[in-house]
Amino acid sequence: MRGHYPLWKRIMDVIGALCGILCIVPFFPFIAFAIKWESSGPVIVGLDRISAGRVIKVYKFRSMINGAHAQKKEFQALNERNDGPFFKIAKDPRVTRIGRILRRFRIDEFPQLLNVLKGELALVGPRPHEPEEVQHYPLHYWTITNSRAGVTGLSQVNGASLLPYIKELEFDEWYVGHFSFLLDMKIVFKTLKIIFFDPSAV
Repeated sequence: MRGHYPLWKRIMDVIGALCGILCIVPFFPFIAFAIKWESSGPVIVGLDRISAGRVIKVYKFRSMINGAHAQKKEFQALNERNDGPFFKIAKDPRVTRIGRILRRFRIDEFPQLLNVLKGELALVGPRPHEPEEVQHYPLHYWTITNSRAGVTGLSQVNGASLLPYIKELEFDEWYVGHFSFLLDMKIVFKTLKIIFFDPSAV
């Protein structure tokens, strides 16, 4: 998807991103107030992620205390992922109370739709990961990094961070080689179903 990005996919990206942004805009003042009320720092943060073979700043509503990434090494001993380079703590002490609510309903990810409009992310694609995580991908899965990462995707709707490391890569690699309009629509609708009816699944 790096060299040739289908026109239908770009049209889907733009329409989906605009619809999502229009839905969240009325609630932005309340989300911003809640984030700032609980902790100091920016409302929206830019996090380094790999997409289409390069490092981009992926936008998110801040769900952690300000400067949380710099504290990552301090909490390395609490990392519950021991099957690969990914980092996850179920009850991460850096996540704010408001942040937990934003994450539960994936509200924190809505600013990524700006990345979609800019052409940096796809609406549907492989899960975006940090550069230091991507460096540890087995060579067989490096093709994933050349594709445009997605706000949602096959691995995201099939367990996301709950998946074993290699299984997540398998889902993303399969998607890169088999994506289609019908598959993308199925993933989008499954994402909406999860958000509204089973937010704990992602």
